[in-house]
Amino acid sequence: MSRPARPAGPARPARPTRPARSAGPRPARPIRIGPRAAAALVLVTLIGLAAFGWPLLADRQSGLAHSQDAPWLFAALLPLLVAVVVATIADNGMDAKAVAMLGVLAAVGAALRPLGAGTAGLEPMFFLMVLSGRVLGPGFGFVLGSVTMFASALLTGGVGPWMPFQMLAMGWFSLGAGLLPGPERIRGRAELLMLAAYGFAGSFAYGTIMNLQGWVILQGMGQGISFHPGDPVPANLARFIAYCLATSVGWDLGRAALTVVLTLTLGATLLKALRRATRKAAFDAPVSFDSGVAISSDPAPERGTDGHIR
Repeated sequence: MSRPARPAGPARPARPTRPARSAGPRPARPIRIGPRAAAALVLVTLIGLAAFGWPLLADRQSGLAHSQDAPWLFAALLPLLVAVVVATIADNGMDAKAVAMLGVLAAVGAALRPLGAGTAGLEPMFFLMVLSGRVLGPGFGFVLGSVTMFASALLTGGVGPWMPFQMLAMGWFSLGAGLLPGPERIRGRAELLMLAAYGFAGSFAYGTIMNLQGWVILQGMGQGISFHPGDPVPANLARFIAYCLATSVGWDLGRAALTVVLTLTLGATLLKALRRATRKAAFDAPVSFDSGVAISSDPAPERGTDGHIR
């Protein structure tokens, strides 16, 4: 005799599955440079090199003075800086979040500059430009350096014929940091040492190129270091080297040493903060619109080992 079948009980609820553990934080990718932004950067660089170097090729009757050409350079530089930003936006490399970060970093850099300017060349803003260019890329770094120098000049009352040259030199300084190798591979101590070495060399390069702007309009400093319009370029370059050694080595050394110290002591913390902000902002995540709702392709939020969203 067979047993009666048991009545079917209520279905057992399915066991909830744990969220998949993240394989690790996404890498913070620099804001890329598209073809239009690259063309604008090349054009800015060519104009800047011509502005800095043309007095070396001028004759004695040229009436050269950077105080005269600075307004023209400034008038050409500002539209080109806007063109770099617009071209980057058009190439899908910079959105409103990136522009907001640009404004924040420029404000911080402008506030840092007066803290040490005028004291043995101690300028803490340089280490911020190095780290920002490294994390956010060369195009962003160039615009950040130029805008920061412009904002700091307005803040400190340092507006003069030297300002457009400072904007160009600082833009190149930050751009160079973004061109350093291994932005997604080199980490830790090796990266800090590389950035410190670049900050040291770049600080001297910034001071040297700014010396070229002022040296050509200073006269009566002695035959060995004065600029002589119309003389052969090698002879003037020899005098320029002597001028740099006699007038600005100590100032540039103070700037370079402070940049190295701040990079090695605060660099790891600031790099982590900048990369975290870059990941959260997801500059490289394309956005699509469907039925009036913005949908981002950014992956699911990161979760720690305790399951909480980071």
